[in-house]
Amino acid sequence: MTRSGKSFSRKAPEVSRDRLPIRAGIQPEAPVSGQVVELYSDGACDTTKGHGGWATILRSGEHELVISGNEENTTNNRMELRGLLEGLRMLKRPCQVKVITDSQYLRKAFTDGWILNWQRNGWKTASKEPVKNQDLWEELIELARVHALTFLWVKGHAGHGENERVDELAVLERKKLRK
Repeated sequence: MTRSGKSFSRKAPEVSRDRLPIRAGIQPEAPVSGQVVELYSDGACDTTKGHGGWATILRSGEHELVISGNEENTTNNRMELRGLLEGLRMLKRPCQVKVITDSQYLRKAFTDGWILNWQRNGWKTASKEPVKNQDLWEELIELARVHALTFLWVKGHAGHGENERVDELAVLERKKLRK
């Protein structure tokens, strides 16, 4: 599949120019020299009904894999995490993964050390509340110790091709639960 002109390398203002690696302690011990994979993911949730959907695009060279799913009784943040988690689960060997997301919650947990603080504090937030979605965070940490993750934040609903695509797919998955 060819790339559209709206790929993650676009220099538009809605793209954060910082490709931030995750903090030490939640990354592979040895350098990962595996293939480079772009991972675009998003989540969507109808908060009044708890219907959620997630979608992920994995791209390496000319190869692309699109996956998506839905859950009941969930939250938007949980769906954001699920999109990344399910994408990483698809990788069969250690890879260099460029995670492109519109979720600051997801990105900052890795790049700003939130996860490390939560672990040090016994999975409590700075306000001493239990960390939400601990089960998904723990799975993500295990996968982050296999793959070399970097994060690129893009502004949601701002015309970024792949981000718009995963958003649409996540919404479609959420809508499947209306029945």
